[in-house]
Amino acid sequence: MAELSHARVLRIAAPIVISNTTVPILGAVDTGVVGQLGAAAPIGAVGIGAVILASLYWIFGFLRMGTTGLVAQAHGAGDGAEVAAGLLRALMIGGLAGLALIVVQGPLFWAAFRLAPAGAEVEGLARDYLAVRIWGAPATISLYALTGWLIALERTRAVLVLQLWMNGLNVGLDLWFVLGLCWGVQGVASATLIAEWTGLALGLWLARAAFAARLGRAAIFARARLWQMARVNTDIMIRSVLLQGAFTAFLFLSAGQGDVKLAANQVLLQFLEITAYALDGFAFAAETLVGQAVGARSVPGVRRAAVLASQWGVGGAVLLGLVFGLGGPVIIDLMTTSAEVRETARIYLPWLIIAPAIGIASWVLDGIFIGATLTREMRNAMVPAVAAYALAVALLVPAFGNHGLWAALMVLNMARGLSMARLYPRAEAKAAAA
Repeated sequence: MAELSHARVLRIAAPIVISNTTVPILGAVDTGVVGQLGAAAPIGAVGIGAVILASLYWIFGFLRMGTTGLVAQAHGAGDGAEVAAGLLRALMIGGLAGLALIVVQGPLFWAAFRLAPAGAEVEGLARDYLAVRIWGAPATISLYALTGWLIALERTRAVLVLQLWMNGLNVGLDLWFVLGLCWGVQGVASATLIAEWTGLALGLWLARAAFAARLGRAAIFARARLWQMARVNTDIMIRSVLLQGAFTAFLFLSAGQGDVKLAANQVLLQFLEITAYALDGFAFAAETLVGQAVGARSVPGVRRAAVLASQWGVGGAVLLGLVFGLGGPVIIDLMTTSAEVRETARIYLPWLIIAPAIGIASWVLDGIFIGATLTREMRNAMVPAVAAYALAVALLVPAFGNHGLWAALMVLNMARGLSMARLYPRAEAKAAAA
């Protein structure tokens, strides 16, 4: 293995930090563009629609995380054929999963709207948004696999190129379709759909080396590898369902407090998205380096990767908190022209200032556990965290309203970090036993 140093961590993390930050910026642009319409309902509709799709897609987020862990370990062990086979298996799952979502979209959306007590106008606009966006499901889920594969091989500059293309195109089409052609919520959805499919085409080209390997059927469908992939991905999927369910419940509970608070929370969630995506850059570095260390059977490598990723993550969390504290009101004003939504969002901004410091442990430990493919431990650690979140919601929301809802979300991330921290020694043990 190459030397584990601060410079190497930054070479992996810096492009990811930049590329991931563009994702919530895109969400902010979506919110900001419809916010120029001067009403709360379109903002809430885009928020509800995006969260419903994110909830569905991140059930399949195991393709990004599982592919990174398994391929990084294969790369660390010097198994080039398995590096290529790992991507091909993940792409097949991604395509089939996306097609399945298109087929069952009717009952899925019906169930989602029964759980979300939004107003009639918000629900109608959200349905228009979803009717367009769902056709990008195969591309979006397959892109998880491609991104995970590139990260495992430390090709994070390629990930940056991919994200800049997709999000740059999406922003440009947002402005044209919504402000130029007046397509409203459907314009936002159409822009995203086009960006998703063109992004998949670019991603396949960036990963063309895997297709050049010309692997046989036996290598791709090896029973032991498929079983390992199924076990890892099932654990991650269960963990993702629990986590996404908690965030979905947050927005649905926001909807129950009225359209203005729903819109304000949607604006503020963009801050949390920026935090998660930016700090995930260091978590992704941990995934890659810990995975390679486990594949190379290096306990010191696991420990060094964990320490370096954690140090940079803490620094990033402090910096983000300062940015939100100083520039939060300006960011809110850029995302909506509604005076009511602006005023309401400012009331709850302090929660977003402290969110990075509270969440950093859970994000970096996620990366360590994914790299070591300790997915059962990840799954099990999520259960008490979600239970703590549910208890906090039950106790705090009736007493403190929307403040209680944000406090419960902080409890979730704190509990995640504590649950995984006590299990960290198993990552080093995994390298010793590999």
